[in-house]
Amino acid sequence: MRILLEILGGIGILFSLLTLVKSTQWWIRMMDFPRVQVMTLLLMVMGLYGWLYGYEMLSQKLFAGLMVVAIINQAVHVYKFTPLVRPQALRSKIKAPKNSFGFMISNVRMSNKRYDRFLQVVRETDPDMLLINEPNHAWAQAISELDERYPYCIKKPLENTYGMMFFSKFKLSNTEVRYLVEDGIPSFYAVVELPTGKKFDLFTVHPQPPHLNKDTDLREAELLTVAKMAKDSPYPSIVAGDLNDVAWSYTTNLFRKISGLLDPRIGRGFYNTYNAFVPFFRYSLDHVFYDPAFRLIRMKCLGFFGSDHFPIFIRLSYEPQEAKEHEVPTPDEEEKEDADELLHPDPDKLQRKG
Repeated sequence: MRILLEILGGIGILFSLLTLVKSTQWWIRMMDFPRVQVMTLLLMVMGLYGWLYGYEMLSQKLFAGLMVVAIINQAVHVYKFTPLVRPQALRSKIKAPKNSFGFMISNVRMSNKRYDRFLQVVRETDPDMLLINEPNHAWAQAISELDERYPYCIKKPLENTYGMMFFSKFKLSNTEVRYLVEDGIPSFYAVVELPTGKKFDLFTVHPQPPHLNKDTDLREAELLTVAKMAKDSPYPSIVAGDLNDVAWSYTTNLFRKISGLLDPRIGRGFYNTYNAFVPFFRYSLDHVFYDPAFRLIRMKCLGFFGSDHFPIFIRLSYEPQEAKEHEVPTPDEEEKEDADELLHPDPDKLQRKG
């Protein structure tokens, strides 16, 4: 039992400390995901080891000290997504904001065939805008009734699990399907016009996740490219999609600072959307970041419909007159340098659309 606890503790320490390495190697960046799970494992090992064997010997004290360091390293990344800190994104104080809108994001999982259950969620939620990740042509055909509900749309169904479709009740202009970093991995851009005539920029993304022999340099390059676009946009911006990165990672934090956009989960909760099939291993992969000109009304994860992702719904209000009340995230010099390096990964790996 003692050896088992030492092995488990050693694994937890290694997994935690690996995240301190600034690298885009897939096996390192995957350690960003299970911070809560690793912290839980270490707390259990630390408590059980102390109860059974104590920490009297120098080697035992060193073991305990390393576990404490690893636990703190995990905690400092995830505590922001708890009520222990002040929410970054403020709530709307207007009772019936005329410039409010609902936005639903859903990775439907291309192999999922429960089209009717998904449509039922859409009907019940009735979002003003709907972003769908991973639709293929079968999905596009099965949910074609949405064309009657939403007069404006951008569609790019694909068979590679990176298809994307966006539906809107509001007028869209300057719509583009972009391939920012990789062929076959689209992102969308559009100017959305609210019924009152107010406009904002919308960017939707779905980069590839870290996996075997797939490092994250292209994911980071795409996210930070969009961050700069959102920052330089003439209108207030919203960036949404399945980022295939967790809310507490260094990359997502860097994206937030470079873009100057707010994360409504800070100070409220994790809002984990993946994996719907594995309760203990769930992560916040589906994101909505927005300009300080917007105020939060509500946000929640929606019900299971067969995908490995839960949909997420957010209702926002456009209130630019209150924007200065927000604390806008900004990067320091080191973070600017890191972003510049990540924006220029190995050119041999980039497949830019000319």
